[in-house]
Amino acid sequence: MTRVRSGLDRWIEDGSAALGLGPGARIGLLAHPASVDRRAVHVLEWIAATRAVRLERVFAPEHGLWGHEQDMETVAGGVEPLTGAPLVSLYGDHPRTLRPAASDVAGLDAIVADLQDVGARYYTFVYTLAYAMEAAGEAGVPVIVLDRPNPIGGERIAGPVLEPALRSFVGRYPLPVRHGMTPGELARLFRGAFGVRCELRVVPLDGWSRSMRFEATGLPWIPPSPNMPSPRTAEVYPGGCLVEGTNLSEGRGTTLPFELVGAPWLDELSLARRLRDRAPAGARFRAASFRPMFQKHAGRACRGVQVLIEDADLFEPFATYLTLLAEARAADPGSFAWRAETYEFESDRPAIDFLLGRTDLRPALEQGVPVEDLVGSWRAELERFGEMRREFLLY
Repeated sequence: MTRVRSGLDRWIEDGSAALGLGPGARIGLLAHPASVDRRAVHVLEWIAATRAVRLERVFAPEHGLWGHEQDMETVAGGVEPLTGAPLVSLYGDHPRTLRPAASDVAGLDAIVADLQDVGARYYTFVYTLAYAMEAAGEAGVPVIVLDRPNPIGGERIAGPVLEPALRSFVGRYPLPVRHGMTPGELARLFRGAFGVRCELRVVPLDGWSRSMRFEATGLPWIPPSPNMPSPRTAEVYPGGCLVEGTNLSEGRGTTLPFELVGAPWLDELSLARRLRDRAPAGARFRAASFRPMFQKHAGRACRGVQVLIEDADLFEPFATYLTLLAEARAADPGSFAWRAETYEFESDRPAIDFLLGRTDLRPALEQGVPVEDLVGSWRAELERFGEMRREFLLY
């Protein structure tokens, strides 16, 4: 197996010079549960043991520093107990809490960001990084990104490119659903194409290639958020997250989030049969019954399907789950509904619009437009994005 070194591994093994930091540098650290080295030692544990830098502040994104908080739960600040550094929440009860305050950045020599992403536009950690870049730029503080692999590979891009009218915390920039970039590459894109101004340094991966999926890296998988338990979850997530925009359970509260989809009113056998006939190649569908222990339909038996990846090279999660939603809606349009509650601070549109990223897709689904026709409608914009991203790629 190829040995891949993350940006954090390079810092630990090559020293602070790899980051352009001098002795005693005062840093703010943006991290989460998956900020570990190849031995599964968390960056905070290493800093506490070595005192390699002066840790002035720790920034916690959505789900918190250790992944205690579920989606859209407020993250508390305070003191980080391992190091005694002030802990700054970057996910509170208002959009303004997503961005570090000027006082949080003042006096730092750099912000060091170590965030495992999962390769889908909706995943919020890279937007927390962008907000930190904005605040650091205004204060004249460099941002150093310790790069990590895209766990679903860096070659393929898929799904519609976000329309500007649908900007939100699940999509700040015009990215396709599957962007095929690493956190360091996205930071370069944010600065170079989308106007985020700051001094940026990226500590690249060593030994990673774009064709790699996470299992090939030899790095330990640590859930970066509570409902991302395995690389397999990341593989389905570019489609599975769409279910959050409906009243169907996306499997939160089970051991297979985003792989299990269902609701109390569905006929699981009928749904599985319809998907076997109509969904794109690359997946199998098992008729399933499950009982979520929290969130949607908590404590109630849900009937639906488990999505099983048969061929990862053929599997197209966005098109597959779009088909799943279309079939679940057609099976019982009176019971199916789009999520109406506030979603990631947004309440002026149904959540599904922000996830789909285009204003025309929800009406098209409601009108029964075939999914294969919808997929063809964004090919040109995907090609344009593919051309634009090239200059920001590192691998």
